Amino acid sequence: MDTLAPRVDLPAASADTAIASAPPASEPVPAAMAYLLDADSEGVVSRCFADFGFVDRDVLHGSIDTAIEELPRRSWPRFLIVDISGISDPLPRVNRLAEVCNLETEVIVVGDRNDIVLYRALKAAGVAEYFYKPLVAHLLSRVFDEIASGSTNLQPSRSGMLVFVVGVRGGVGVTTIATSLAWYFAEIRQRGVLLLDLDLHAGDAALQLDAQPSHALREALEDPKRIDELFLERGVAPVTERLGLLAGVEPLSDRVVLDEDAVMQLLHKILAHYRYVVVDLPAEIALFFPKLLHMPSTLLLVSDGSIASTREVARWRDFIGPNTPERRLLHVLNKKNADGALPEREMLRVIPPPDISIHWDRQIIGAAALGTKTVQQCSAIRDGMAALSLRLSGAAAEPAPSLWKGALWKGALWKRVFG
Repeated sequence: MDTLAPRVDLPAASADTAIASAPPASEPVPAAMAYLLDADSEGVVSRCFADFGFVDRDVLHGSIDTAIEELPRRSWPRFLIVDISGISDPLPRVNRLAEVCNLETEVIVVGDRNDIVLYRALKAAGVAEYFYKPLVAHLLSRVFDEIASGSTNLQPSRSGMLVFVVGVRGGVGVTTIATSLAWYFAEIRQRGVLLLDLDLHAGDAALQLDAQPSHALREALEDPKRIDELFLERGVAPVTERLGLLAGVEPLSDRVVLDEDAVMQLLHKILAHYRYVVVDLPAEIALFFPKLLHMPSTLLLVSDGSIASTREVARWRDFIGPNTPERRLLHVLNKKNADGALPEREMLRVIPPPDISIHWDRQIIGAAALGTKTVQQCSAIRDGMAALSLRLSGAAAEPAPSLWKGALWKGALWKRVFG
């Protein structure tokens, strides 16, 4: 990958480390910031910021790599302009920026290539707009105006990542994986996460997280138009500062029939507010909601090593179909090498190798009954969540033992979250 001489490629894990260890910002972040590599662009952007009325603004010399490195230590502006000049393949950098920055931040990219393919790729990655140099002041100002006014001509630039967790049969550990993954992304990766449990009668996510379910999920599915900031504030149960739960346990006497379009509307609305939305999706719902399974998402298909699960994995793969640019399936083999598991060579005669394997640990048997905070002490779960994090985010996984067992795990965060 070609880069400009003064820059080095930023290791993917470094931004996560900065987030986890960053002290509180010592000064308010400006409403508008820019990292640019040439004086002419800096001058144009400075004038546009001033003309638009940004009193608190900052135009700095640097690139998209500089923004990825510095901003997690501070906070995120409403408008951010980054420079990708000289980078032959900028999409990994742009995706990395999207991974660490706030959803509310509108990102404008400037570069040195007039390339329609690049433009479309950047828009698909969530960039509000791309401009090639030399910059034109009135075009920049028009984009600021469209974003600030909420113009319908400007589509929402970015949303969170949607992750469905589906078990091929009962007892394979779907809820344990869903809750552990949500907790990991929120407390180790420091992302805003919502866990959605769509089993309204017998879901266990609230039990696993020691949280209180409510009727808010049922009300949201009955009338998705009600979902707004107030609903999210009152209806989502706060598990930690960054992890929210939307779950309900409805009376067995009440017949609650989910509507696929209502579920999709709910997901579209909450994806605008969270970096990750993890959905504990019962198999019986997934089978009859084909549009849901083909939303832009990652589907974690969870099995154990039994012969029945192996058969079901093959059937589910055929049912879901091949991966697409917007939707992919990852097979998670849980309880690998447990008693009664099919030998690996026999399994591979039926299905492809699993994408992620979580080794069987007898400690999980007793721990799972006590909820996520106890399950997380099992090394098999910790290692599995680190591997899943890597596959889902595309970022390098941080060393799991040092984070899960170190100061972050045993110190103030643990006390604040679980008491």
